[in-house]
Amino acid sequence: MAIPDEKMEYRRLGRSGIKVSVLSFGSWVTFDTQLDTDLALECMQAAHDAGCNFFDNAEVYAGGKSETIMGAALRELAWPRWSYVLTTKLFWGIHGNDPNMRNTLNRKYLMQGIDGSLERFGLDFVDVVYCHRADPDTPIEETVWAMSDIVSSGKALYWGTSEWSADEIRAAIEIAERHHLHKPITEQSQYNLVERSKVEIEYARIFDDYGYGNTIWSPLASGLLTGKYRDGIPEDSRAALGGYGWLAKQITAEGAVQRVERLRPIADRLGCSMAQLALAWCTLHPMVSTVITGASKVSQVHQNFGALAVIPLITPEVKAEIEAALA
Repeated sequence: MAIPDEKMEYRRLGRSGIKVSVLSFGSWVTFDTQLDTDLALECMQAAHDAGCNFFDNAEVYAGGKSETIMGAALRELAWPRWSYVLTTKLFWGIHGNDPNMRNTLNRKYLMQGIDGSLERFGLDFVDVVYCHRADPDTPIEETVWAMSDIVSSGKALYWGTSEWSADEIRAAIEIAERHHLHKPITEQSQYNLVERSKVEIEYARIFDDYGYGNTIWSPLASGLLTGKYRDGIPEDSRAALGGYGWLAKQITAEGAVQRVERLRPIADRLGCSMAQLALAWCTLHPMVSTVITGASKVSQVHQNFGALAVIPLITPEVKAEIEAALA
């Protein structure tokens, strides 16, 4: 089946007024590790040409170098600042083992962390800043006040959470409402065909009650859902990178590749790649505001954004077939 070109869809980020492209571009793993500034610029331009307006980053990615590379690319691209949505995340820290500046969401770290991110980006503000994980050692009230103050200061326009539990998200929203503070508007969690329970089960009430958004990461299960690991781990894949042994172990887990291979006949019949099928499937969940894609080369950006044309091909019948293949 020939797949026609498809225009980008834009969705509201949660119940906020801002709209983000349903497919977006992130820098996790690739920036600095696999992409220098020039190649990062080319990939970002390719995503932008496809209609992407959402670019994701984090303080901890490559120890701050990812933000520096993306900032340099944005300066060279010279896009109007109003034309794209830029995000970053704070929690892990990049200042060694200082007890107040790592694995925390205390006020001191957050207020200084956002300043460091903006300095590396070379910008006055980010559109969304996330708490990259929850912090059991800092009262949620302290974190909510600090994040709200960051928004009030204009250093970020919105704030969100990443890999928080539903109970933690609900507590943050209720604290913000009680004190008339800026509420978090979106989560950023892992979601894909083989990792689904958090979004589909745990967050169901959060979405229903608050319209909470989700800018999902790892939609291809770190490459597992592309089918490229059928014959082992390619040397140029992220699973072969130093420090990613955990990923190689996950990919080579007994039955993982074989289970994913059941999707290949469906993709072949639709005339798309397995990656495009997996990305398109992720967009179908109503809580998903955007699907963050990654790439180490421009050709991968083009392939990923080709999933736009696959979305309308996943009819209820095809979706049921996908479920049956993975059961």
